[in-house]
Amino acid sequence: MSDQALPSPATPLSTIAAWRARLPSGWTLVVLAIALAVALPVLIVGSRVLVSSNGVWAHLVDTVLWLYIRNTLMLAGGVAVGVCVIGVGTAWLVTMCRFPGQRWLEWALLLPMAVPAYVMAYVYTDLLQFVGPVQTVLREMFGWRRADYWFPDIRSLGGAIAVLSFVLYPYVYLLARAAFLEQSVCALEVSRTLGASAWRSFTRVALPLARPAIAAGLALAMMEVLADFGTVQYFAVDTFTTGIYRTWFAMGEPVAAAQLASVLMLFVMVLVVMERTSRGRARYFHSTGRYRALPSYRLSGLRAAGALAACLAPLLIGFVVPLGLLAHMALTEGDSLFAASFRQLAGNSFTLAGITSVVAVALAALVAYGLRLRPTPVLKGAARVAAMGYAVPGSVVAVGILIPAAHVDNAVDAFMRSHFGISTGLILSGTIVAIVYAYLVRFLAVSFNTVEASLSKIRPTMDQAARVLGQTPGKTLLKVHTPIMRGSLLTAALLVFVDVMKELPATMIVRPFNFDTLAVRVYTLAGDERLAEASTPALAIVAVGIIPVILLSRAIAKSRPGSEG
Repeated sequence: MSDQALPSPATPLSTIAAWRARLPSGWTLVVLAIALAVALPVLIVGSRVLVSSNGVWAHLVDTVLWLYIRNTLMLAGGVAVGVCVIGVGTAWLVTMCRFPGQRWLEWALLLPMAVPAYVMAYVYTDLLQFVGPVQTVLREMFGWRRADYWFPDIRSLGGAIAVLSFVLYPYVYLLARAAFLEQSVCALEVSRTLGASAWRSFTRVALPLARPAIAAGLALAMMEVLADFGTVQYFAVDTFTTGIYRTWFAMGEPVAAAQLASVLMLFVMVLVVMERTSRGRARYFHSTGRYRALPSYRLSGLRAAGALAACLAPLLIGFVVPLGLLAHMALTEGDSLFAASFRQLAGNSFTLAGITSVVAVALAALVAYGLRLRPTPVLKGAARVAAMGYAVPGSVVAVGILIPAAHVDNAVDAFMRSHFGISTGLILSGTIVAIVYAYLVRFLAVSFNTVEASLSKIRPTMDQAARVLGQTPGKTLLKVHTPIMRGSLLTAALLVFVDVMKELPATMIVRPFNFDTLAVRVYTLAGDERLAEASTPALAIVAVGIIPVILLSRAIAKSRPGSEG
């Protein structure tokens, strides 16, 4: 800033006050700093596009890039169809129909969210492989030999599509059901009056009204597909996430890995734009102010049995069977050495998850409250940037963190060697600080969305009252808003905690040497074909994941109009 821009001692107090008002506040700087920290790994990955990789990138383009693109597109397309059919179909049945078991299925259909996709992949591989119980029973029943019959290969692109569909459909189910619950009976009554059947009312009226919510749920599921590493790696499906990992560690080419990550980011950006465009173009409104709760169709006989079977199938495939098989394997053939290593593995996992959840909630509260104080376009944009990490695959975040961390470590080590004859080794890369940073970039959006929704329910008059009583914005947040939002803050922390427990690609790439977590242990044992031993740590991860899903399920169950607490 030039000297002429500064106020002189003779400047009137009103002018000084106006000049100070134009300066960014401390809260503005905090929000911008957090947004920059979240965006930094992505910006670093993008900056590597134009860096020379000494011919490695050209080699990847000639050999595997189009395979990565094809498999990624086929995987995303297949899962998109699967989650929409399962999620929207089950949401409509439990919302609009009455049949035996419908009330508890409303919340139980969310339980597959507790099972990490890679854990489900390991379970169904053990169940459906050639030496597994299903094919063994078939051979014994019919006297078949290996060449006498055909059985679908679970470790394939189709198997990955099926596994991810049954794990990720709750994203679409959750938002579609909420959208159906918010619809008025009036529009449906008009369609039925005009002679439309129940099916045509669903496809022509209810489905278009729920389209924005379905698009949002589908976008979340697709982001998880693009970020998945454990499932596709175990099923030997070459996608961008496996390519990034292989290029970095097997080939030792971080620049080429960053360039692959940049291409993957293009997929993510296209997905986000498509989702926002879909929501932006949707212009379906209720044409009446009258609102009554949706009616329900009472089913009986074969229709009731069909609806029950349609809702039970994804629950059984996505949760009950994996949980039962994990428990059986853990009790009969589980890792005998797991008890000795459990303390260290669980301690590492809980330490990372605990630190990340606390810091994520604190940062989310700062961003949300800063946006509440000054809802300017700049801060709104910064808040969106701070919440974009969930759309960035863990492998991309890991690459964006390790590249600058390695440069800093090498520079510090070279300086200390040349001046003091001391080697500092790794200071940032391969440390707990780096991996927690990766988790924060990845999952800050989870805590921010929860905290912002809770903060928006607090009346602005409470802020004004606190300021009249002499409280600063920081003390207002700490003493007034935090106690009110305690439940939401705990929920946000719990959601981040479970996401960190399940995260695999960022953990695999950034974790310190010889620092294993439960997720890494599951991946390592399954990669060595020791599926029975992998069941023990996998069961621990699922057990932790059930807690927030049950809380979320209970909240959803209470959301139906007229439901009793």
